[in-house]
Amino acid sequence: MSKGTPLGDFLRARREALKPHDVGLPEYGRRRVPGLRREEVALLAGVSSDYYIRLEQGRENSPSPQVLDAVARALQLDAEATDHLNRLCLTASQRPRDWGETAVGQQLLQLMDGWEHTPAFVVGPALDILAGNSLAVALHSGFDQFDNLARMVFVDPAGRDFYQEWERAAHSCVAEIRAAYGHDPESARIAEVVAELSAQSEEFAEIWHMHEVKSKSQEGKHLKHPLVGDVHIKFAAFTVNGASHQQLVVYQAEPASPTAAAFETLRTTAAEPKQVRAAAPVADFAVREQ
Repeated sequence: MSKGTPLGDFLRARREALKPHDVGLPEYGRRRVPGLRREEVALLAGVSSDYYIRLEQGRENSPSPQVLDAVARALQLDAEATDHLNRLCLTASQRPRDWGETAVGQQLLQLMDGWEHTPAFVVGPALDILAGNSLAVALHSGFDQFDNLARMVFVDPAGRDFYQEWERAAHSCVAEIRAAYGHDPESARIAEVVAELSAQSEEFAEIWHMHEVKSKSQEGKHLKHPLVGDVHIKFAAFTVNGASHQQLVVYQAEPASPTAAAFETLRTTAAEPKQVRAAAPVADFAVREQ
């Protein structure tokens, strides 16, 4: 995914995204580098230029929490990006070891099955769909596969019609994978998804290199289904207890709204089987796209 270190790549991207006037520094003449210079970040963080350069180059492996906080302030990182910065400094032994597990618990599967009027699905760190109930499958029936949210947004032709706020969905998907990457930079599955989507979508590659970090949160979405038309939903994501690498995503419609009526139409037309369950994430997008 990169020839640098995860920490160095993140610092470099966030440094290059800032302009001198963003941090109250003067800007004279033409600059040879995008964004801030390393020396300017070091000055703002109160560390030596040599020390900060070593951080970006991966030659400083154990920065103190105080130094990381100072660098985060210098780069104007929000709380989530600051947490990501700290996670990138963890050693392999300090990271969770069960992030490759894709099995969804039976109780959760049964719970989703009982939500006949509510689309619900479980995603893994690389946004692979690990399980989904029948209404979730019906809602995404315009896609060639209901397998990976990022692939669906960037590669599937249906993505731009389905996600009415496509730019927002695109940045959100990449930022969520980037957040998961901070928990496990050695994840083979994340590396595979990033490599394949970068090869198939210049837009994905461009956004990935921005190093935006954002986990799923509660917000609204405007979707458009080929059968029932516009759908306006509220959604929430919940970390699965006992499987912190999995997230349960739930879509809701306002009672007695056109979206609720659309969900009812999808429910009555949903094809069997009632639920799709992915025993393992789809590993080869390129083959299927040929």
